[in-house]
Amino acid sequence: MAPSVAVKPSLKRMVMRIAVAVAAFVAFMVLMGVVFEQAGRYRAVREFPPPGKMVDVGGGRRLQLDCRGTGSPTVVFEAGLSLDGSLGWAPVQPQVAAHTRACAYSRAGVMWSDPSTAPYSAKQVAQDLHAALAAAGEHGPFVLVGQSMGGLYAMNFTKQFGAEVAGLVLVDPSHPDQVARVAAFMTETRSLASRIGVALAWSGLLRAAVWARMSRAPNQTAHDAQAVRAFAPLSMRTQLAENDAMDAPGGTLAETRDFTSLGNRPLVVLTAMAPYTAAELRGMQITPEQGQKVQAIWAQLHAEMATWSSRSKHVLVPDAGHDIQFDNPRAVIDAVLSVVETVRADAAGAAPH
Repeated sequence: MAPSVAVKPSLKRMVMRIAVAVAAFVAFMVLMGVVFEQAGRYRAVREFPPPGKMVDVGGGRRLQLDCRGTGSPTVVFEAGLSLDGSLGWAPVQPQVAAHTRACAYSRAGVMWSDPSTAPYSAKQVAQDLHAALAAAGEHGPFVLVGQSMGGLYAMNFTKQFGAEVAGLVLVDPSHPDQVARVAAFMTETRSLASRIGVALAWSGLLRAAVWARMSRAPNQTAHDAQAVRAFAPLSMRTQLAENDAMDAPGGTLAETRDFTSLGNRPLVVLTAMAPYTAAELRGMQITPEQGQKVQAIWAQLHAEMATWSSRSKHVLVPDAGHDIQFDNPRAVIDAVLSVVETVRADAAGAAPH
């Protein structure tokens, strides 16, 4: 057996010094990341104050609510699973507010709104919104406008507080059976990278990635885009939780499945019909041909949703993607104002002479 070779003390010291230097460098970089993240959070609050006001919804929580204009009915905007919160309706809300009262808000944990400790559910979202509107002195009748998953949140609000809801506009909405109906085509999975990023948000890595990758939407101001980026590391935690709750057993889709009757409330359903982009196809992991089939199923689902009211209209929007409110805000504005006018006509017809 060969004799063991002793490591010289000088070599040991050199290895130790290198290890200490590497550890010190890593610790320094982590510290810089933490400082970067905390500075980013401070700047977000300082440079981008909430539009509207912060409303106490109980339990020590506040939600951001932005109401503008005057008149009845009051239009209430419900965003989809986005990071924009109330800013997701910026291309639409001012034009609607020129004709009637219009309110947009940010759900718990999104943008300026305080997070909730309750499990995410459509019922909780509806109760939060109702509490915020009541605390702010906003009264029905309401016209609810929901985009994507916000459409199902609007349906759940109607399910719980139907006496206050006079009409709805569903903007490229989710459907309770969407997962089952497109399962043969879709293989999209929730990104592990997103989960890791959210878990490491404290380190500043997620903030750096957001600023490098998030782009400005059509018809979105530079100020709004910067505000969304500034709050994104916090909003993404909520977005991930909402996404997980969507098709979980008893989740958001299931919560809406047993409520598909809106009576004779005026309803407009808008369907985005612009072909899927290459990035969208990659995200869904489908081919362009499969994309066309999925889009046809999507339009059929929306046609079915239009049957949920005896007074409805289904509108195909050929020049807009999923975020119709950004791609073609005029289509959303026209749909909302048409429902507002119908609600007003109904109220005038019911008024005593």
